[in-house]
Amino acid sequence: MGDSSQKTVIAGTTDTPKRKNLRFEVAQELYDAIPEIEEDVTARPNGHSSVDFIGALAEGDTPEEALTYCAYVLPRRFAVWWGHECLKKIEDKLEQADLDMLALAATWVGDPDEDKRYKALDAAMEAKVKSPGVWVALGAGWSSGSMAGPEVPPVPPPPFLTARAVNAGLLSALARFDIATRGEHLQRFVRMALLLTEEG
Repeated sequence: MGDSSQKTVIAGTTDTPKRKNLRFEVAQELYDAIPEIEEDVTARPNGHSSVDFIGALAEGDTPEEALTYCAYVLPRRFAVWWGHECLKKIEDKLEQADLDMLALAATWVGDPDEDKRYKALDAAMEAKVKSPGVWVALGAGWSSGSMAGPEVPPVPPPPFLTARAVNAGLLSALARFDIATRGEHLQRFVRMALLLTEEG
């Protein structure tokens, strides 16, 4: 995966303290474990911690990639909650259907049992339009268990699906803002993800 079209983020020395609520402390470990991220983030880490890599992406030419990386590096339940919280900050841009989907996702986050996961998954799959709230509910539905119904043989979701769903929800929501304000909201979403990594 080393073609010249890919960006490389230059590593610096870092003594960043360890954070909770990260799937991987070192960015390269995420790329090694879930190579599908290379399809979604063109930048490549070069010795960065995950936190430093997020910062570099947020300041780079394509800051949207910081959101994408956050969606991958947060544990799936935390990623869904992060997506929920980001969208709640801009709920004036959402429809009632989105808010209903976010409520299902939040219910699962609060008590992540199979019934609540299936409720979020079923509702999101039945939605006619894949709007931001629907994507976050899909993120919950694809977090674990099976993508098929409980009455058929299980179909485990690939480990990248929740990240892609949450990322799609946030990026589609940001697209509803004009260019002048989109970046401000994007950076706020990144800060929210970083704060979430620090919580106990």
